[in-house]
Amino acid sequence: MTVRTRFAPSPTGYLHLGGLRTALYTYLFARQNGGKFILRIEDTDQEREVPGAVDMIYKSMRLAGLDYDEGPDVGGDYGPYIQTQRRDLYMPYALELVEKGAAYPCFCTKEELQERRDAAAAKGEQWKYDKHCLNIPKEEALRRMQSGEPFVIRQNIPLTGTASFDDALYGHVEAPCDTLDDNVLIKQDGLPTYNFANVIDDHLMGITHVMRGTEYLSSTPKYNLLYEAFGWEKPTYIHLSPVMKDASRKLSKRYGDPSFEDLLSQGYVKDAIINFIALLGWCPDVKKYGDKEFFTKEELIEAFDLSGLSKSPAIFNTEKLDWFNHEYITRMSLDEYLELATPWFDKVLAGKNMDYRMLASLMHTRTEVFNRVPDQIRFLAELPEYDIDIYTHKKMKTDPEISLKALKLALPALEALEDFSEENVKAVLMELAQKNEMKTGQIMWPVRIAISGLQSTPGGATEIAYLLGKDETLRRMKLGVEKLEQHD
Repeated sequence: MTVRTRFAPSPTGYLHLGGLRTALYTYLFARQNGGKFILRIEDTDQEREVPGAVDMIYKSMRLAGLDYDEGPDVGGDYGPYIQTQRRDLYMPYALELVEKGAAYPCFCTKEELQERRDAAAAKGEQWKYDKHCLNIPKEEALRRMQSGEPFVIRQNIPLTGTASFDDALYGHVEAPCDTLDDNVLIKQDGLPTYNFANVIDDHLMGITHVMRGTEYLSSTPKYNLLYEAFGWEKPTYIHLSPVMKDASRKLSKRYGDPSFEDLLSQGYVKDAIINFIALLGWCPDVKKYGDKEFFTKEELIEAFDLSGLSKSPAIFNTEKLDWFNHEYITRMSLDEYLELATPWFDKVLAGKNMDYRMLASLMHTRTEVFNRVPDQIRFLAELPEYDIDIYTHKKMKTDPEISLKALKLALPALEALEDFSEENVKAVLMELAQKNEMKTGQIMWPVRIAISGLQSTPGGATEIAYLLGKDETLRRMKLGVEKLEQHD
């Protein structure tokens, strides 16, 4: 048997992180088993569709490196892969179920249904469809359907017994039939509901393994009744525990939680996101991998196993993601870092003719997430306001008085420097400290404060001076002298 898996998102916006994890696990399982990974767009809920969302899904899948073997934009032998393009396929199957007594047409209006719901609520009862239209004679039902009267087709759930299925993670799951509602299979607009389309499409596309969220656990027994009515082989089900924002709420686009592309736009590294997401609800074999946390995509394919899936909800910990991202950034080459960092440098330094490679070497191991970089380097674009108290540093043995002396000594020495390289700036300042019997920090700290306005910076005085260039360095040092003299 060739393993065939599918990821079937609805085009309601960007790919959220719970969906990304489902796609990732489905992809990994297919690749590990030498199978096929299919993308299918489930767009039967037209009211919720967001314009352009289908293209967003294609883009997100490619950005994530989840290359699918079949799909709307790559083709395949089982297309079309967009449900609205398959709409003519579903009605014949629904009518087959009607013939078998496993479904029936329903002509109840929205108003009638609401009246019955309200009546049940008034009695404190939980309402489900009461099979009002089940016993309409076939000839009458056919006549009404052909006359253009609005109708839906409902699944005919037995009144007794149980409906069940076996899940690879949760084991045997069953539900009493009298607790299940007669789902709508075909809507008034002729389109199938998810409850029907996913069964038909999974069968027609030869899907062998279905991975989806636990929100479908309660519905799957009803899906299996459809498989049984058709006499079809059932797929293997793997229901995945939810990804949670915290202990009480799932991650959701509805609440503004970030999508995959949101994280990319914030400066998280793609491979770090994928690695992090993979470990939300799955753990590699400890005997084989120990406490290993960092996996390439190829390593994830090799390591992924259903036995490592957890039934417990996974908490999306942003601090953990930040740590993952920092580790991935740190392990990059300087060239790789520079390529990713340059657009973020440009946000504050565009047109400054600054040595980005030097800046990259200073920022490389200090970067957690790229969108924080502009604030970390903003002082290079514009000297921030600062209080002279920061000239005082016990370890460096400086205070405002010593700092003023240091700046007045350093200014002419740096002004005379023709080649304003980092090495030459350092040599001049070191020599200055030695000649004046001052500690190195008593020169370096005041210069650093004067040209950065900050106590903590990427790089020290000499690196910052080189990045700023001679003219800007001297200008800022003169401002520092003025500030200290005014205080004095």
